[in-house]
Amino acid sequence: MTRIIKTLLTLFVGLMCIFYALQNLVNLGGAFWFVETMASMANHEAYPNGFGPAVTSSALVWIILWIIIISELAAGGLAIKGSIDMWGARNANADAFNSAKKLGIAGALLGVLIWFGYFHAIGGAYIQMWQTEAGANALNGAFQYAMMCGLVAILLTQKDD
Repeated sequence: MTRIIKTLLTLFVGLMCIFYALQNLVNLGGAFWFVETMASMANHEAYPNGFGPAVTSSALVWIILWIIIISELAAGGLAIKGSIDMWGARNANADAFNSAKKLGIAGALLGVLIWFGYFHAIGGAYIQMWQTEAGANALNGAFQYAMMCGLVAILLTQKDD
């Protein structure tokens, strides 16, 4: 039962990552607007001065957005492939099942990197997204996604006997 639950959790991490990437793609204009608005560090009232420069180049904004989308797709693909591998090894010995978790762990950890690293470390601390309503809402969501991915990664790294 534990192996099946770990497999399903990994699948859901993969689906979540893929779904967010697809939402960004079908709303590419809105996604660009959001990244552009956040990266510009505009409308910051509490801390109006950043220690580093804002990103105002459209080309750099597109690069940032594509890094996010490609990372989400990669995390989703790794996690889904990991869940398929885990499903195939669900009745195998412990070593085979533990080995089958590798891509699922990689996908979940890449999800942590995206939503903690990109959004909180860079977006929250450097860009100060928390100073705008849209940015604060995105940070709240990113925290939830990072924690879900992190929790699944922790569960997956526990050895199955």
